[in-house]
Amino acid sequence: MSTLVLTLITGVGLGALYFLVASGLSLIYGLMHVLNFAHGAFLTLSAFLGWIVAQALGTDSWWSFLASIAVGAIVGALFATLTELVLIRPLYERHIEQVLVTVGLSFAAVALFEGIWGTDPIHISGPAWLTQTTDVFGARIPNTYWVLMIAAALVLLALVLFLQKTRYGMIIRAGVENRSMVTALGIDVRRSFTLVFAIGGAAAGIGGVLAMHYSTFVSATLGSTLLIFAFIVTVVGGLGSLTGAAVASVLVAVLQQFANFYLGGTGDFIVVALLAIVLLVRPSGLLGRKA
Repeated sequence: MSTLVLTLITGVGLGALYFLVASGLSLIYGLMHVLNFAHGAFLTLSAFLGWIVAQALGTDSWWSFLASIAVGAIVGALFATLTELVLIRPLYERHIEQVLVTVGLSFAAVALFEGIWGTDPIHISGPAWLTQTTDVFGARIPNTYWVLMIAAALVLLALVLFLQKTRYGMIIRAGVENRSMVTALGIDVRRSFTLVFAIGGAAAGIGGVLAMHYSTFVSATLGSTLLIFAFIVTVVGGLGSLTGAAVASVLVAVLQQFANFYLGGTGDFIVVALLAIVLLVRPSGLLGRKA
């Protein structure tokens, strides 16, 4: 019983991490139809700078932990904004060029990060509570998973409220449906689209700092590794669907954890098999809109 509870809760916690990474990716594609392969670079840079801030303030402090998350969100937003302004804006509706330029940026970013911080993982530490466990029906759940679940829920709530309840959210949704009509009304849609990139980058930044604490290390390839699962989650849930990304994140991670525990570490294979089945049976994803 305890093993079942442990596998289920850690799967949900891992799914929360996948959602934090995939939410910005899904948001950017869903609203702007841009497949951003440089998303992992936003995550990695945010993690490194968040680690630097935590080192400066004291790694065992909750204030340094929260400050590193805030810095990660700001760095991710700024990096994403710069990427949109310089590289993506001239290439809207030119999807092949978008893919090529974002893939190139991701490779260049990894090389840059390795040149600055080296190729070896840097082991990190945080507040002592994160290394402890909480008993749930006899299962000892690492506290990091609770932080991931809370952060993912807050990010999802914030994104939904922004899109549904704010003026800019309304402009963004209208601009996606009919960009020329919104522009004719005197509204600068380009500014709104830049804001979408910034929000997606901020979500990636938060995910990067928390991924660093989940893995207990930060490296130049941290974002690239998680980006693979983020794309799987985004496709399975439905490209552009935040709700689909949330559902798929939990589904993928729970299946992965159960397969690793009960099927001899075949979690990654099961996840790829799920992706293949979804693409064959429902290419639009679980909650994506059919073309």
